[in-house]
Amino acid sequence: MDIGANLEENEVKFRVWAPFLKSLKIKVNDREFDLEEEEKGYFSTYVKAKEGDRYGYLFNGNEIPDPVSRFQPEGVHKKSEIVSPNFNWEDKNWKGIEMPIIYEMHVGAFGNDFYGVAKKIPYLRELGITAIELMPVSQFAGNRNWGYDGVMLYAVQNSYGGPKGLKYLVNEAHKNGIGVIIDVVYNHIGPEGNYLGLFGPYFSSRYKTPWGPIFNFDESWSDEVRHYVIQNVLYWINEYHADGLRLDAVHSIYDMSPKHILREIMETVEKNERKAIIIAESDLNDPRIILPPVKCGYGLDAQWSDDLHHAIHAFFTGERDSYYEDFGEIEKIAKALKDVFVYDGVYSKFRKKTHGFPVGNLPGNKFVVYCQNHDQVGNRLDGKRIISLVGKEKAKMLPFLYLLSPYIPMLFMGEEYGEENPFLFFTDFSDAEIIKGLREGRKKEMGKYYYEPQSEETFNRSKLSWKIDEELLGLYKALISLRKGEMRGFSRDIEVKTNQGGIIYTRGRYIIVIALQKMKVEYKGELIISTNSKCPQKIPAEVEGCAAVYKYNE
Repeated sequence: MDIGANLEENEVKFRVWAPFLKSLKIKVNDREFDLEEEEKGYFSTYVKAKEGDRYGYLFNGNEIPDPVSRFQPEGVHKKSEIVSPNFNWEDKNWKGIEMPIIYEMHVGAFGNDFYGVAKKIPYLRELGITAIELMPVSQFAGNRNWGYDGVMLYAVQNSYGGPKGLKYLVNEAHKNGIGVIIDVVYNHIGPEGNYLGLFGPYFSSRYKTPWGPIFNFDESWSDEVRHYVIQNVLYWINEYHADGLRLDAVHSIYDMSPKHILREIMETVEKNERKAIIIAESDLNDPRIILPPVKCGYGLDAQWSDDLHHAIHAFFTGERDSYYEDFGEIEKIAKALKDVFVYDGVYSKFRKKTHGFPVGNLPGNKFVVYCQNHDQVGNRLDGKRIISLVGKEKAKMLPFLYLLSPYIPMLFMGEEYGEENPFLFFTDFSDAEIIKGLREGRKKEMGKYYYEPQSEETFNRSKLSWKIDEELLGLYKALISLRKGEMRGFSRDIEVKTNQGGIIYTRGRYIIVIALQKMKVEYKGELIISTNSKCPQKIPAEVEGCAAVYKYNE
């Protein structure tokens, strides 16, 4: 990188963008040094230092962390630490993620830290997933947080194990045939420990988000802010061997530049020697995010698609609050399976306007689907998982609707074995005003459902229990194996049929049946996988109270 603290033989080059300042000093251990001013507001200097030395930039006698800090061993308010990019990688034969089966996890709730996650790699390999997706690991205030309150893009969370821990996890994952996708947040910065504004105009004066200040991608000085973010993209891919990045809430990334920052990110990755996939989270139902530039798109590799989740959740739970108001009918599940977006240019009652646009003939590997994720569980007032809402028998039917669909499937940690612990919103701020505002806002929003987000108990309640339902786990393993094997394609050439009893869809030689009530299945086939013994061994037949996969029998 050309910014931050970079080791060069027996010295370190410090370089930071700080156009608000006329001069700048740095303190390395107990020694102070002046930085030289460069063009465009950069400052730099060389200092004899080594890995592990602590440093900070001096503002009115106070040491401020580096905006490009790689490690904050004592948290967001203390000194930065010099980190060597070197690591004994053992993944030279790693070819990248071939058939994505993604497993989303929160590092702390899944395994306490990176090393705890690494211990579970054999379990994940046996499950059959091919990539883990880590919720954000950039430094945030305190020891526990979802990660979306991060304030230092380059620093790896100290309570998770820091840079060495993350590299160890990626290395172990690759040795076991599993890729690593890192969730990154370029739409806002968290509230505590955000010192970027002292250095320069990193944030927009035009746009706002409900979560915090937004990066300045299109105003004066924005070239170097864009560079700061682009370098971060390369940092995760090159220094940590990340196989992909998940870009949080791109609908809140505002950029009126001739070249949108999303397109610039994708161009940068396409030119990079080490390859990675870029996945966007968006609630816009806008295919421009993944359309190629020749079709006026940004060209990202894939995007999350909420509509299948919403359709499944509303139908099986009966909930109609918030955005579930637009869903509930079984036909909405069918449309999501066939057309990706249910709202693809049609009127949304929830939004009170026309929403979305058709995806056309885009292949299935442009979309990530799921029946649970951190948002859809954790943003509920009670944090309950789907199995706690609909019971085990119905919960067993749900993976048939997305694991075997023509899209990239994503599991949420613990789903595969029937985890019933909730996933709640937890924080560990130390700033009294931030804590006060957080509590007041949550009480207003949650009412009688309020729980204390700052409590360690809230975090502990969100950890996986690892009380494994072997029957459910075996079902997931069988479905994942089938998806990775004979059903590994992404063709959207499928046939979907529904009635009040359930839904049937076909993919190639396979017939997937989800029958809540009695329904006649006219196709011919032999049973491959089922949720229980109620499913007949052969079809055509009447099917009721189960989900199953049949292989077409000519």
